[in-house]
Amino acid sequence: METIHTIGRRKTAVARIYLKEGNGTITINNREFANYFPTDPLQYKVKQPLALTNNEDAFDITVNVFGGGITGQAEAIRLAISRAMCKLDEENRGILKPEGLLTRDPRMVERKKYGQKKARKKFQFSKR
Repeated sequence: METIHTIGRRKTAVARIYLKEGNGTITINNREFANYFPTDPLQYKVKQPLALTNNEDAFDITVNVFGGGITGQAEAIRLAISRAMCKLDEENRGILKPEGLLTRDPRMVERKKYGQKKARKKFQFSKR
């Protein structure tokens, strides 16, 4: 099997993954998976597509991720892994799509407008 390369995005985070046959090792930016994502919810998010398709110990995944925060990065990696699982076997699409793992979340930070303090917050109004 050749290496499968996919991209996932979330907010401003971009994740590139390289998936190949192996024993379930996940390396993120040349760091160990458990060191990069120390909390259980983030680890669960990243491993969710692998768990749903029963491929937790079947593949080695190398990830390059940049931009955004730690949660956005975890969700970008999740999307990239989900896309790779679909490239691997088209039947995985029927498992991952109902869970919402193949949908690119379009929500982005709203821009700050001039004449205002933030995107929606205004400067304090004084009548007199």
